[in-house]
Amino acid sequence: MRRTMTPEQPEVATPPKHDARDLIGAGVQARIELDDKTYWLRITRAGKLILTK
Repeated sequence: MRRTMTPEQPEVATPPKHDARDLIGAGVQARIELDDKTYWLRITRAGKLILTK
């Protein structure tokens, strides 16, 4: 989401966009690591995303 630049607030960069299916591949879940912690990203049968630690 791009915001309009105002004198009080500098422009905020648009965050990168990733397709969850590209991260997960042919399965239904993927492991995501951040620092020393592992998280699981899962696509449910209803097409929702769940991120668990």
